[in-house]
Amino acid sequence: MTVEWKEALATGIKEIDDQHKELINIINQLLEACNQGKGKEEVGKVIKFLEDYVISHFKAEENIQLKYNYPDYAAHKAQHEHFIREFIKLKSQFDNHGVSSFFVVDINRAVVEWLIQHICKTDVVLGKFLKTKI
Repeated sequence: MTVEWKEALATGIKEIDDQHKELINIINQLLEACNQGKGKEEVGKVIKFLEDYVISHFKAEENIQLKYNYPDYAAHKAQHEHFIREFIKLKSQFDNHGVSSFFVVDINRAVVEWLIQHICKTDVVLGKFLKTKI
């Protein structure tokens, strides 16, 4: 399963949309590596890059929210923190057990489904708010 960029994911804020497109690209690399049965090292590199990128992306989003006094900042930040905790658990699962069918299912649930839902719902609302401020 790969993730495709759709206009429904667009926030209308170029910086955020560009970062979301990059996230989707990275997620697709991870899924492809898992599906091809790539070695633990290959998948590990993608997971590490994704871990760092998600943290920097969330920080950038949160800084924009603070700059424009976004009223739902606390709830949005809490969603980011929840995702990071889930991703850390997933990374631990990978570190301890490698790439398994369970890991691939968990990647789809924890990363793909959550991130797409977050972008479609939470980030699109943020984008509408920011369009009135920028």
